Amino acid sequence: MVTDPASRPAQPARSDVLDAAAEAELAARLRVVVTRLDRPLRQQVVGGCTPSQVSALGTLARLGTPTLGELAAAEQVQPPSMTRIVVALEAAGLLARRVDPVDGRVVRVAVTPAGERTLARIRSLRTAVLARRLRKLTVDERRRLAELVPLLERLVGDP
Repeated sequence: MVTDPASRPAQPARSDVLDAAAEAELAARLRVVVTRLDRPLRQQVVGGCTPSQVSALGTLARLGTPTLGELAAAEQVQPPSMTRIVVALEAAGLLARRVDPVDGRVVRVAVTPAGERTLARIRSLRTAVLARRLRKLTVDERRRLAELVPLLERLVGDP
């Protein structure tokens, strides 16, 4: 049975949905804030590493022993770019190449102990920068921000 659309009860306005313009504005503001917050954090490096090298090292630590292709895909860069990054990290002693034990034709990369120490130091510096900025907020503002972190983690796909 087909009902006349005019005879259906009106749907209540949803206050929990942003209109397209408000959503676009939120996205733009969030982009600016995240970029401005990330910039001073990315500048915290040690050992002459570039931000791209630090990013690759962090991803490598998370993944374990990926192939260069897997690492490039995770970092969303082209394989030749990842090869240059890996060569520099290897020369600095921060990662090592290993032959895959199952398939000797495959090369995997892994963080070295020196790479782990470097990454820990960089993370510590970045955390300190952010902690200093957080101290500028009131206790209530920090609590509110803490409640938002799980949403931001979902936004980037972390558990």
